[in-house]
Amino acid sequence: MAEKVSLIGLDRPALKAALVEAGIPQKQANMRTGQLWNWLYVHGAPEFAQMSNLAKDFRALLEERFTLARPQIVTAQVSQDGTRKWLLKTGPGIEFETVYIPEEDRGTLCVSSQVGCTLTCKFCHTGTQKLVRNLTPAEILAQLFIARDALEDWPSTRQDRKVTNVVMMGMGEPLYNFDNVKAALAVVTDGGALALSKRRVTLSTAGVVPMIPRAGAEIGSGLAISLHAVRDALRDVIVPINKKYPIAELLQACRDYPGASNARRITFEYVMLKGVNDSLADAKELVRLVRGIPAKINLIPFNPWPGAPYECSDWAQIEKFAEIVNRAGYASPVRTPRGRDIMAACGQLKSESVKERASARMAREQSAHLARMPH
Repeated sequence: MAEKVSLIGLDRPALKAALVEAGIPQKQANMRTGQLWNWLYVHGAPEFAQMSNLAKDFRALLEERFTLARPQIVTAQVSQDGTRKWLLKTGPGIEFETVYIPEEDRGTLCVSSQVGCTLTCKFCHTGTQKLVRNLTPAEILAQLFIARDALEDWPSTRQDRKVTNVVMMGMGEPLYNFDNVKAALAVVTDGGALALSKRRVTLSTAGVVPMIPRAGAEIGSGLAISLHAVRDALRDVIVPINKKYPIAELLQACRDYPGASNARRITFEYVMLKGVNDSLADAKELVRLVRGIPAKINLIPFNPWPGAPYECSDWAQIEKFAEIVNRAGYASPVRTPRGRDIMAACGQLKSESVKERASARMAREQSAHLARMPH
């Protein structure tokens, strides 16, 4: 039998086309598409049987041809501070993490865009994991589904939503998976779907300069820049993509970002590394660099991971650094580390996924099967 097609991640035209191909008459297709869309994205229905206003024969057809299956939850962890982390799996070696951070005034879901990453940023644990592949729109959206399922946060239109913000700051570089991220975020920001305002969605990039204008024009979310250094020589080491797109080019792209304004500021992420990028001279240069850009500067205490080459800056030094940035008129909150005890904090995500040759996997599984057999 042909593998069932997942309906999650399809836009409305693709969903309609799938129904027509399955035998739904053209005259009914628009209505059926609207009904399904509502069940999928407003109510988060995990199975067709729950779609109570659909005819039984239509539900039977859907069951036969399509699937709404969520990814497998490999692990679900809850931090002492309430942060949650899920390790999800959609196939052999295809594992990725998503993190939910509850706060008094919001609940932020940190979403992954790739399995692994190509960027090898030196302070980031994810960067030590080679890229396996891009996530599909379905796999990106599934992270919201899993979180909302666990938090009992359906329907998406409820007033007291727990997931109020989405940040594309999980595993991977979103702008290296542009089309799939764009497709997923179109559903996230659709008022008739997951219904988050574009103001509540932020896309983070390490600085893929040529894609930044497209992100502004075609996605229209908030923008966050993983800056982390104020001089090219250091940023070349910490964030190696800087060798391709140096600081001056990156900041010009920020100045030109469509829609940037005081009401919609660009966020600059700056991880505080002891004795590396945390001098007061660095703080003054940071202020000079972002002058003229509607900006907010997030200072991030470095979150350690096994084998990390850096230490977190001393708290007194972080406060002095923040004072210089604040005095220059920039909001510079120091991000409170969340979920450190479950490796869910910024820069700590790593799924341990690796590419595995099919032959090696089969041999390992066969060996495991033999070991379980009675002797």
